Amino acid sequence: MSEKSYKELMNGITTFIFDVDGVLTEGSVHITASGEMLRVMNIRDGYAMKAAIDSGYRVCVISRGTNEGVRMRLRDLGLTDIHLGAHDKVETFTDYIELYGILADEVLYMGDDIPDYYVMQRVGLPTCPVDAAPEIKSISKYVSHRNGGRGAVRDVIEQVMRVQGKWMSDLGLGE
Repeated sequence: MSEKSYKELMNGITTFIFDVDGVLTEGSVHITASGEMLRVMNIRDGYAMKAAIDSGYRVCVISRGTNEGVRMRLRDLGLTDIHLGAHDKVETFTDYIELYGILADEVLYMGDDIPDYYVMQRVGLPTCPVDAAPEIKSISKYVSHRNGGRGAVRDVIEQVMRVQGKWMSDLGLGE
């Protein structure tokens, strides 16, 4: 039996998990004179995460970073599963799916660099932005045509929701 295409795998996705730096942000940090680190997030990525939550998907963030501004932004979008300072992403992932009874095959994970590698090997649909590290691209079943922080999150959420007939379904536009 041949391996399923990424579009076929999207049919079974119930949960989205994203890294922050390099996925929800472009991977740059702006440092102020006082040492504060500023990140930029894409509004369309935020819209898609909120749309996914409103449609009944689980949306989770697992990041090694600890920026409280990031936490505030994600909470404002409706995320409740925000794991910052997660140095062992596999452990955090395992605890998360066990807590909610989620099957690993139901998870789409988007990462961009080596800290995401081992957790991406455990999910049903590992994905990454086009500007991800080569090692991450090599294990991704879908590589977005968008860069991290530039719509890659919107791309994967919208595709999953379109495949499942849920994108803009509240407007009668679902497929």
